[in-house]
Amino acid sequence: MKESKKLKIKSLLAAGVLLTGLSTSAMAQIGEQRQNLSVGFNAGANINSVSFTPRIKQNSMTGITGGLTARYISEKYFAMICGVQVELNFSQRGWDELFETLDENNQTVKDPSRSYTRNMTYVDIPFLAHLAFGKDRGVQFFVNAGPQISFLIGESEDINVDMNNLTNTQKEIYDHKIPNKFDYGIAAGGGLELRTRKAGNFLVEGRYYFALSDFVSTTKKDYFSRAAHGTITVKLTYLFDLKK
Repeated sequence: MKESKKLKIKSLLAAGVLLTGLSTSAMAQIGEQRQNLSVGFNAGANINSVSFTPRIKQNSMTGITGGLTARYISEKYFAMICGVQVELNFSQRGWDELFETLDENNQTVKDPSRSYTRNMTYVDIPFLAHLAFGKDRGVQFFVNAGPQISFLIGESEDINVDMNNLTNTQKEIYDHKIPNKFDYGIAAGGGLELRTRKAGNFLVEGRYYFALSDFVSTTKKDYFSRAAHGTITVKLTYLFDLKK
């Protein structure tokens, strides 16, 4: 059952990539033609969490992200400006486990004597359809959406617990390397862009990444049935036009 579910997810991802390509190609044939190529860089912050089954309670964990951006605007279709965007980013992800205890009033509170943090550094490559609404010069509202692939290039743990008294959940992940280095999922978000004639283009964006892959083994014989990233990103991007 689980393998069938994974096959369906991979099929949906492949269909999304194909649909993005076909939609861009089709609109390029009927819209107002453009050849606007822009490149630049981006930087921002991640708010990370991991979806585990069985559940692991977590604190909010932040990290940084940044890298290079390239965008090609192919045409304007009525009021909608259409293009594609690709990025190459370094991204900090992971999770910070929440430990709880009972206070003197028998209330559940955070336990400061125990902590566990897993830091994971990825190279992210999102392939995004870019749709914008607004004037060619001035402020535009835009939406970016598409598949993303990632590669784990570094990881570390910060463990402050009694390693001789671990739960079954903790035994599965503590002091173990991440087995699945390749990650894939769907990224989508939106924001505002200020387009200037000479100074370039300035963008602010909020984006969410939903991983479709698990970074630990999740077969029927394994402890976890899901272990996947969910990341909220807020970023700033600067682009300058190579071709208008």
